[in-house]
Amino acid sequence: MTLFYRALCLLLLAQSVAAAERIVSLAPHTTELVYALQSEHKLLAASDFSDYPQAAKALPRVANYQGVDFEALMRLKPDLVLVWQGGNKPQDIQRLQTLGLNLFFSGPQQPEDIASELQALGKLLDKQELAQSLAQNYLNQLAATRARYADAEPVRVFYYMWAKPMMSVGPNAWASRMLEICNGQSIFADAPSDYPEVTMEGVLARKPQLIVAAFDQPREQFVSHWQPWLNTLSLQEADLVSVDPDKLHRFSLRLVDGIAQLCKTIQRK
Repeated sequence: MTLFYRALCLLLLAQSVAAAERIVSLAPHTTELVYALQSEHKLLAASDFSDYPQAAKALPRVANYQGVDFEALMRLKPDLVLVWQGGNKPQDIQRLQTLGLNLFFSGPQQPEDIASELQALGKLLDKQELAQSLAQNYLNQLAATRARYADAEPVRVFYYMWAKPMMSVGPNAWASRMLEICNGQSIFADAPSDYPEVTMEGVLARKPQLIVAAFDQPREQFVSHWQPWLNTLSLQEADLVSVDPDKLHRFSLRLVDGIAQLCKTIQRK
């Protein structure tokens, strides 16, 4: 956990404020955290793609990829707004601050940070005991997965982040941190950006041992796209696998299950 992140979470935990009763969530993962803390009855609205658990789909929407619907949000009179640093637009966050709203900032850098966020949010929702229990269970599972694969053989992975344009992950991408836990090595770990656009020629030149698709795509379409290149890569169809992007790319408690599955996929055990 970064020093900044630890300090931020400790600051939030130390604050003595009345428990929030009217919450708006501006990211799918913060919506999930509210449900995990059994405080969904306090949720007034959420962002697009807040689709887990199933009940979250029924929440009114006040944000999407274009930004925050400020008029709709202000009509709800929230006493706590959950924002995503790195996901919500900086100018939208700044405007929320200017409006004097009480904000909870989410922006984990490491998998362990999710536990700290959960505890900080639990403090604001008067769910400290539940948050502590959930956070500890999460950290225990994460530590067990780290230990299980700590001495595994490294595997060169093409982490197939997107198809058009074809994108992978570089040194500081969130998914690269997941790969490290599994002793998987992104073949584009030396890329100058965290989410590089790549070419088929570039993938072939780096000779991955496994191709992991981390976006929603029918397997038939995925396999047919790569079929002409399998012999060149010395790969079989079994070396083309897909993972659940929601579990791996959302900063929720489901991440630990996503990592465990990713590691099993990479290490075949």
